[in-house]
Amino acid sequence: MMTRILWLLLLVSGMVGSGEAWAQDPASQLKPTYAEVTYGPYPRNVLDFWQAEGAGPRPVMVYIHGGGWTAGDKKQNTDKYRPFLEKGISCAAINYRLTPDNPLPAPVHDAARAIQFLRSKASEWNIDGDHLAVTGGSAGACTSMWLLLHDDLADPDSKDEVLRQSTRVCAAAAYAGQVSIDPKVVEEWLGPNVLKHRMINMAVGELTIEGALKNYDKYRDLYVEFSPYNHVDAKDPPLFLRYTEEMTLPSRDAGHGIHHPVFGIKLKERSDEIGHECHLLIPGHSRSEKYESETAFLIAKLLGQ
Repeated sequence: MMTRILWLLLLVSGMVGSGEAWAQDPASQLKPTYAEVTYGPYPRNVLDFWQAEGAGPRPVMVYIHGGGWTAGDKKQNTDKYRPFLEKGISCAAINYRLTPDNPLPAPVHDAARAIQFLRSKASEWNIDGDHLAVTGGSAGACTSMWLLLHDDLADPDSKDEVLRQSTRVCAAAAYAGQVSIDPKVVEEWLGPNVLKHRMINMAVGELTIEGALKNYDKYRDLYVEFSPYNHVDAKDPPLFLRYTEEMTLPSRDAGHGIHHPVFGIKLKERSDEIGHECHLLIPGHSRSEKYESETAFLIAKLLGQ
């Protein structure tokens, strides 16, 4: 009972983020082909991998959990992986370092290294390195968008085989994600309540938003760099965005603000302006002509349809 009460408190406070809880009966969870595999030098640099059957190398869908970069875990309801595995698409789920103890770039660069690690295992795990896609909710969505839109971080001269691999992905599907984490930008878009969410200040290691704003000039480059909106161009791979929060402005509270549909509207406007493929689903307000869900979009892109 106490565990259930604690979980509800965390959910209400936003500590869990918008990702799914591991609510499935553990006995019915899909067992990973490889579990708790280390992909980097830090304790939270671990991933699980479900290998799909099929002729030839298989595409991979990579799940990045939410939680404001401050909480969360890769252990989720594995039912979300079944549609992909049934189509011959392998799946992976990653953990990464958390803020504020590990501020940016830690959480996002960890995810990038996980992509590189998967590519380094292409032969051993039967992976099609040209067809890796990412998905996640909230902070996991922000990271997914950043990976999709950012330039390649591969270092061909690195002594580390993993770092020589590409960080680019072929598609991303994002749910309730932040396209900017710059406090001055998001306050202008959404009103002051969005700044009450811990993600904004803890991303840069500040325990309060007052500290983040006081030292804004110190952190400005980080806020600019890790806001996906600043990286989109016409050559980027396709993106699917979904939001379910109400459209009311200004945002009514921290949780509403940090997951607000205006984030998606802003990125969709930018993508349309420059000719980048971006699908935006907001029930009652915006729809995709081609894809009804993140899953349908990702399966199509991973299978080259």
